[in-house]
Amino acid sequence: MSIVTEKEAKKILRKALSFSKADECECNLNGQLTGNIRYARNTVTTAGEVSDLTLAVQSTYGMKMGVATINEFDDASLEKVVRRAEELAKLAPDNPELMANLKPQKYAKMSTYFDTTAQVTPTYRAKAADDGITPSKAKKLVASGFLTDSYTMSAIMNSNGLFAYNVATDVSFSATIRTEDGKGSGWVTRDYSDVTKMNTAEASQIAIKKSLGSVDAKELEPGKYTVILEPAAGVGLLGRLFNNMGQRAADEGRSFLSYQAKEGEKDAPKNKLGEKMFDDRVNIYSDPLHSEVPTATFAGDGAPVKKTYWIKNGKIENFQNSRYWADKTGSKYNPTASGSNQWLMSGGNESLEEMIKNTRRGILVTRLWYIRQLDPQTLLYTGLTRDGTFYIENGKIKHPVKNFRFNESPIVMLNNIEALGKPVRINGNMVPPMKIRDFTFSSLSDAV
Repeated sequence: MSIVTEKEAKKILRKALSFSKADECECNLNGQLTGNIRYARNTVTTAGEVSDLTLAVQSTYGMKMGVATINEFDDASLEKVVRRAEELAKLAPDNPELMANLKPQKYAKMSTYFDTTAQVTPTYRAKAADDGITPSKAKKLVASGFLTDSYTMSAIMNSNGLFAYNVATDVSFSATIRTEDGKGSGWVTRDYSDVTKMNTAEASQIAIKKSLGSVDAKELEPGKYTVILEPAAGVGLLGRLFNNMGQRAADEGRSFLSYQAKEGEKDAPKNKLGEKMFDDRVNIYSDPLHSEVPTATFAGDGAPVKKTYWIKNGKIENFQNSRYWADKTGSKYNPTASGSNQWLMSGGNESLEEMIKNTRRGILVTRLWYIRQLDPQTLLYTGLTRDGTFYIENGKIKHPVKNFRFNESPIVMLNNIEALGKPVRINGNMVPPMKIRDFTFSSLSDAV
């Protein structure tokens, strides 16, 4: 038993709550049925499935809280885990940021479940791997990759009467395909909620083409270049921007969104809410009802999740925060979906091919990796290009170039936009290809 129906989830959670003697009690039931296959050097190396169902019980007495988990569901086991959570709560120090459990909420309906994905078999996974291995062998290339599919459920119920339930599916695939001498490398990634949209053969052909095309890369002097970042390249920096949009860090002076008061300035704000910081075309938001990247419509605490703009027309529209911090500061509470950190960036109508055609001199980047933060106040990051970096001249890809180390901030990047393409799903987000001017490459790298 790893995935239970809404009716079965209610039965388990009600039984657990019936044993509670605490001031408040919250129970979270999470199930997963996942499968995977991994291959390297043109052969499958591992394959497997994971099936589990876990109950977490959170008991509170005043400002004290204790949590215990279990994956057995007979009455004796349920009572045992509740008693253990209560024992831990009594031993815990007071938590001054503890918030009372929410009362019943209303949630928008959204289908995050696709039966096609839930029914993925080992045979499908083997075929997905072979779709990369066989054509790679035919071209004397070396393929490696990983596919994982998941069918998950989550349910929450508390002693105040709140209940929420959701089931979801997801499938993701990535592949690195290299030449036998290791001088050329291509990479691709895909992820969907509905497995019928997954085509590992088509995806692998992209990596094969990049692998063959990146052989004998030429050195190019480091410096500032116009770059075209494919979605898989842009997601790394954009995701780090999004993850640093917390209100508390901004209010406490630890963030790029902290307001720096001028000398003698009175009643200065603590953060940059409402301030224009990016190009007018920058819109980043979350939306649990988005058809390409649907998520649960409730947060981990059971709060309803709705479409929320974080950056709108280049301005800081909202912050991520907790119920505690929102209450403390008198701010709007902006919950995010349970088990998800989804964000979406609006784009434009230009295709990747059109961006290349309209570029006199620039660099096409397949992806960025090994990204590390240098300065939290300016969001300056360093990292490397990898698996397909190409020089563009007069609207055409002229030749591959050796990889670079970059030093760049997504803040600067989003002020140097020349063009945006149609967003595509990457890592559960929606990201457009971006043409950026004056992107800083600081040195060359021997990485392939």
